Amino acid sequence: MAQFQRRRHHYYNRLRLVIPLISAVSGVLLILFAFLSFLAPTPLDSDQLRHRLLQHSPTNKVDENDAVGVPKFRVPKRGMKSDRDIWTSKNSKFYRGCSNASSKFPKVEAVTHTNRYLAIATSGGLNQQRTGITDAVVAARILNATLVIPKLDQKSFWKDSSNFSEIFDVDQFISYLSKDVKIIKQLPRKGKKKISMPTMRVPRKCSERCYHNRVLPVLLKRHAVQLTKFDYRLANKLDTDLQKLRCRVNYHALKFTDPILEMGEKLVHRMRLKSKHYIALHLRFEPDMLAFSGCYYGGGDKEKKELGAIRRRWKTLHISNPDKERRHGKCPLTPEEVGLMLRALGYGSDVHIYVASGEVYGGEETLAPLKALFPNFYSKETIATKEELEPFSSFSSRMAALDFIVCDESDVFVTNNNGNMAKILAGRRRYFGHKPTIRPNAKKLYRLFLSKSNMTWEAFAAGVRTNQRGFMGEPNEVRPGRGEFHENPSTCICEDSQAKAKKDSGPRKYGKGYDAPRKDDVIIDDQNADDEPEWPDTDDYDLNVSLEKGLFNGTVLDYDGASSDYGELEEMLSD
Repeated sequence: MAQFQRRRHHYYNRLRLVIPLISAVSGVLLILFAFLSFLAPTPLDSDQLRHRLLQHSPTNKVDENDAVGVPKFRVPKRGMKSDRDIWTSKNSKFYRGCSNASSKFPKVEAVTHTNRYLAIATSGGLNQQRTGITDAVVAARILNATLVIPKLDQKSFWKDSSNFSEIFDVDQFISYLSKDVKIIKQLPRKGKKKISMPTMRVPRKCSERCYHNRVLPVLLKRHAVQLTKFDYRLANKLDTDLQKLRCRVNYHALKFTDPILEMGEKLVHRMRLKSKHYIALHLRFEPDMLAFSGCYYGGGDKEKKELGAIRRRWKTLHISNPDKERRHGKCPLTPEEVGLMLRALGYGSDVHIYVASGEVYGGEETLAPLKALFPNFYSKETIATKEELEPFSSFSSRMAALDFIVCDESDVFVTNNNGNMAKILAGRRRYFGHKPTIRPNAKKLYRLFLSKSNMTWEAFAAGVRTNQRGFMGEPNEVRPGRGEFHENPSTCICEDSQAKAKKDSGPRKYGKGYDAPRKDDVIIDDQNADDEPEWPDTDDYDLNVSLEKGLFNGTVLDYDGASSDYGELEEMLSD
């Protein structure tokens, strides 16, 4: 017991010595903590420092949204990985262009009447006029008439004084079509006088029966007639041989003159020297385009004032609802939105882009985000000298022809609005091997762009790829007969049955006739069903009833059945 008391007294004495030591250490620590608290920045300073780190960090390793749980939207430099080749169209090898006439299509000598002459005055810019020229040949064939080389529009918005032979190879045009339609360079004289020629207009989408009912009686009486403002004046659906004639004109007979071809090929060659592949982008973000679309891009009163002044030039334009237009996919994407779409589809920052565009609204400030995403950014003005472009620069149609060539030869063509150039090139690229042609599904992408700050990049990119199915230029994207024929020349595209049979003869998991869908398979659907109604042929409806129901795509019919201002202006500005 005494031993226990001695041991307890010993521990008690040691504890008395340790307690002052613990107190001293605790005091020192408290003083040090107070000193550090005094030196530490306020919460506001800390947030500011964090923001500076975010701004100057090249990798964005610190994310200011992490603290509040907002997803990270970081655009990668590389494109998203895909199990498809981003430079080719899947299954394109199973399809080819085919436009030869059938054995049932009579030779030109058997059908052409010697006393019938059809002259055409086209309307609009280069690509709108191209549709008119193509349809003029078919109209002459319907009427069994000799076609006079079409006159190009020299007075409209573009003020281009070029004639047919200064843009197109007129001899190639006449000779290639010599078995289909007789074509002459100018109307013959009757003695010393020119044959008098009345002018008239036909309704838009005029069918074979429409031409027989409206134009043929005039030809029989006067022997010559000129059809004015000739653009989209031929029905979308025609007899198969007439559709194939359209393709022979558009894809074979219409060839640019040698000076235009040589300069265009030079531009293509220079793009190929820079990279194995390149994208051609028809940006269509010019002030007149934006003004006509009625869209608004957040530029405040300055934008509204500037675009409003342009809109007032055309009295026929109605006041639109910008939000509604954008929701319905009627607004071109901004350059930044185009860039984000392409990155999501798999195109990295190393991709070379050729931009076909006029004056971009907002200039370099508007283009800066697109250039940041794709630094290898070119136009004809940057890859050709001023001296090289001088023979073309005063003529808008010739400059447009150079862009047409570079876009046509590109590995991927991207259009930012479904205008005349977009439609012509989409059809041409389908005919010559289904080269990828991307048209933004603006109606659905609009929702993604609105909410992108609230999602990760991966979710955004997946949404873009899903929404773009059916808008990538793949075979069978659009059902045969749907859309404009110049955009979807389905009658002139044939399936290579031997190659397809060889593919189908391979081993199958699910049996013959079943083709299992893959993740990135194109959805065979009508991409135009929601926003581009198909207008009826004019001879299927009474014109007065059609006028009352508004069946002519926004046009107003004149007393002679011709359409005026609004519809033509829409086609003109979409060129």
